[in-house]
Amino acid sequence: MIKILRNHKTRELLSLYWLSAVLNIGFSAILALTAEIRNAFKFSSTEIGLIGAAAFAAAFLSQILLSKLADQGHGQRMIRIGIILSILSSIWMVFATTIEGWIISRAALGFGSGMIMPAIRRFVIINHHPETGRALGVLTAYETGGFLLGPVLATILNWAFGFNSSFLMLAVLMTIFVPMIWRIEILGSRNIPKTGVMSDLLKKPEMQSAIAMGICFWITVGIFEGIWSIFLDDLGASQAFIGLTLTVFGIPIIFIAPIAGELAEKKGPLLVGTNGIVAAMICMIIYGCLTDLFLKNLWLICVPLAIHSIADAYTMPSTRVAIAKASGEDAAATGQGLFGAIGSAVAAATAGMSGIIYQIWGALGLMSLGVTIMAGLMLFAWYKRQD
Repeated sequence: MIKILRNHKTRELLSLYWLSAVLNIGFSAILALTAEIRNAFKFSSTEIGLIGAAAFAAAFLSQILLSKLADQGHGQRMIRIGIILSILSSIWMVFATTIEGWIISRAALGFGSGMIMPAIRRFVIINHHPETGRALGVLTAYETGGFLLGPVLATILNWAFGFNSSFLMLAVLMTIFVPMIWRIEILGSRNIPKTGVMSDLLKKPEMQSAIAMGICFWITVGIFEGIWSIFLDDLGASQAFIGLTLTVFGIPIIFIAPIAGELAEKKGPLLVGTNGIVAAMICMIIYGCLTDLFLKNLWLICVPLAIHSIADAYTMPSTRVAIAKASGEDAAATGQGLFGAIGSAVAAATAGMSGIIYQIWGALGLMSLGVTIMAGLMLFAWYKRQD
């Protein structure tokens, strides 16, 4: 009987892993196609940044307002509503032609994803104690696998049928998963209060430290969402090359993240995450400093990009492990939702401002500003950890 229940949980877990991968297929497909969208509808870099910012802003609202419901026993309902909303928003993007349409549809997809992910992470955490680090690392690997596959599929579909077909593909993939996840139960906690949970978590020094480290990662996400495709397009990259860079970025994370999560569990998430963030900061400066070299040989940018990917493979699960440890099992979804909401807000602001800063200061100015903020946050993270 125990073996049957364990196999059943494994099947449910795999379904949720794959659903998270599909959501990230959509995220990276849109990221890879931003140059195509800009050129097709004559959007400015600032407008493209606002489209990305809308998704993060909507994800912020859904996570900050609704993640606690998963801890209270409503995780199943959150996933159901979230996936339906994500499907409808993907269909909307097939037909969107105005900046308003793109912002609203992208925001709807972000809101749906923001409902789904805290519930998935609660399921992972409460069903894999004491191997939380590795389980969250595996989830990161699936998410990254989707992120890796999205640009490849988007590039092929764009070449064969036009960029709108990528959003139709996303709607179809999510529809396939509806019957697989519809009956999955996510147990709530009996000990979590109805109100004040997030404010209590924010008062904990270990949570403040974990959030500061996580914000560093989300700054890089916002910059990538806001200008990466545009940056490469301005360097003369083709749509195929832009998709390839995102693929190069994703490959190491798939294989390293489960190991990194386990390492963060054993050695401490702040120590493991710091190593990754410092390496990422160095790569960001290289992107900005060597634009003239990249103009001569664009393939050289894949070198720092691969190093950045390995760095993020350690950072991503480390931040999730740090949040899980600070939250405890009773507030697992609330903590993950709080972290995701703050991350979405940071990424939204960063994506929205990145286009503006890039237009004014260029790549070096943007990357230097990002690195300076990240360095200050890591000092704060270590200070609070010492407390």
